[in-house]
Amino acid sequence: MPVFDNNNIHDNIEKKTNNTFQLLRDKVSSMAQQLDFSFFSRSSTETIAWGRQFGVILRAGTVIGLIGDLGAGKTCFIKGIAEGLNNTPADEVTSPTFTILQEYPGAVPLYHFDAYRLSGSSDLEAIGFDEYIGGDGVAVIEWADRISDALPLEAIIIRIEWRSEHERLFTCMARGAQHCGLISSFCDSLEDARAIKTGDEAS
Repeated sequence: MPVFDNNNIHDNIEKKTNNTFQLLRDKVSSMAQQLDFSFFSRSSTETIAWGRQFGVILRAGTVIGLIGDLGAGKTCFIKGIAEGLNNTPADEVTSPTFTILQEYPGAVPLYHFDAYRLSGSSDLEAIGFDEYIGGDGVAVIEWADRISDALPLEAIIIRIEWRSEHERLFTCMARGAQHCGLISSFCDSLEDARAIKTGDEAS
């Protein structure tokens, strides 16, 4: 599992796991197509930038579940995704904590879910959650661990861990051919960004 720290690439990294993340891994362990990798962000600005790079490559039908504590950077990452996907200004993106769903229109719309206040996946029926999954847009779910049984087998799960006040570790797990392809492209784009940054520093 490659790990990017934006200056150096490490082949191995010691990372924590929790029961929820392990359950999500177990749920999709039987699928042949799978890809994991990790990268670091050292500021909210950088988190938005990485999200923007990710958003550019996303396509209709993508499902992304985000896991992380309060303040980990889930919403910052989605701000970047919205900018990259359909040019939605970052300052217009907020967590739909009380409304559960916020839609951002575009050629490929973004469906932003927040499951923080939900007691379980049954609460999603009222908003027609299944209609937004794998359809004409990109679905991103904050607090995906709260509705893990409602997530499709083919999806991207991103866990965000605190490493320090400003540093976060993003661990991405993709399952299914389409989602693995997207994560592979994202991995390549981070590698390219690192090369460009190194070149700028050298000059």
